[in-house]
Amino acid sequence: MSSNRPLWAPWRIEFICGAKEDRCFLCGNEPSASEAGEKAFVIHRGRTGFVMVNRFPYNSGHLLIAPYRHVGDLADLTAAERYELMDLCVDCRKVLQTAMNPDAFNVGFNLGTAAGAGVADHLHLHVVPRWNGDTNFMPVLADTRCVPEAIAKTAELLRRAWRDEFK
Repeated sequence: MSSNRPLWAPWRIEFICGAKEDRCFLCGNEPSASEAGEKAFVIHRGRTGFVMVNRFPYNSGHLLIAPYRHVGDLADLTAAERYELMDLCVDCRKVLQTAMNPDAFNVGFNLGTAAGAGVADHLHLHVVPRWNGDTNFMPVLADTRCVPEAIAKTAELLRRAWRDEFK
């Protein structure tokens, strides 16, 4: 039986064809930016940093944690920023576990362009939920990732889960 069905990833065309931002997409997500944050997939704002769903994820539920300040090096973070980034990482894991039930997580920083940072001068921590068997032939053969849920839907699911987890 041939399954010659297309693989739809409609959010990618915006990245491919759209105008590239001249500004840092991580900046401007302070607590006073609630409407903008909804559009930018922000799911939680803390005192010194925030959590958002990655617009171009490696997996469903791929989150980014960033300080509000435009800082590119861990050494330039204040102690309060460092502590909150790690506290938010723990909170993200709890929320993702409750909302999406992954088997494991990848957590890490890409510090510098050579390390894969898309935005090298505004550091951010990646939290990527993983499921047993989620690696498939698509990345190997076609340099394509298959994310099974629309990002806006994932953002809303995780916003609700965040509110429920930390009432």
